Amino acid sequence: MTNAPLGKANRRGLAHEAADRVREAIFAGTFPPGSAVREVDLAASLDISRGSVREGLAMLEGEGLLRSAWHRGTTVVEVTAHDVEEVYAVRAALDRLAATSARRTASADQLGELDDLVDAMAIELDGDTSGPRLLALDIAFHDQVYAAAGNRRLTEAWEALRSQVYLFQLRRIAVGFEHYSARVVEEHRELAALLRSGKVATLARRAEEHVHSARQALLAHITADEQD
Repeated sequence: MTNAPLGKANRRGLAHEAADRVREAIFAGTFPPGSAVREVDLAASLDISRGSVREGLAMLEGEGLLRSAWHRGTTVVEVTAHDVEEVYAVRAALDRLAATSARRTASADQLGELDDLVDAMAIELDGDTSGPRLLALDIAFHDQVYAAAGNRRLTEAWEALRSQVYLFQLRRIAVGFEHYSARVVEEHRELAALLRSGKVATLARRAEEHVHSARQALLAHITADEQD
């Protein structure tokens, strides 16, 4: 879409504000994968300079949400099998380290927050379920695990991948919500319990399996689409 109704930007941190607004629009489906993101239209919609928009788009390109090509402009990344394989392979390694680190360092309050997030997922499933709201809780759970790990560089590595994971998980939910919703509470509750246990090897394995399950579910749909 062009001339997207994103709302006027605040008059401070305009490049970051532009990045935030466009990121939100991508996650909301206003700019679906493969669609063009035009600097001039965004500048008019947000009522800020093209320079600020350009800086914001560069931030999103750094997050892996956008791609730019000469004479082709800027587009939202496509969710391809190759990209899914790369992103989820890296995420599996990061999540394994985050989980095993958090098991040693997490405070009682941090573990309690993980339980609260799982409970919120269960409530969401019992009510008028929204895939994006459920995913927000899912990502918040993992944010909390990384925070509990207490490793700044590990958290930065997660944050560099986080937007792509969010976008790919949105695609997973769109094409296979039943598979996702049937597992999301049980898998996260198990991870929360293992973080309190002495079963380090089991925790490490489950953290990786949690990611690989998501990867396999998404790849199954992408491969089917590519063969059609």
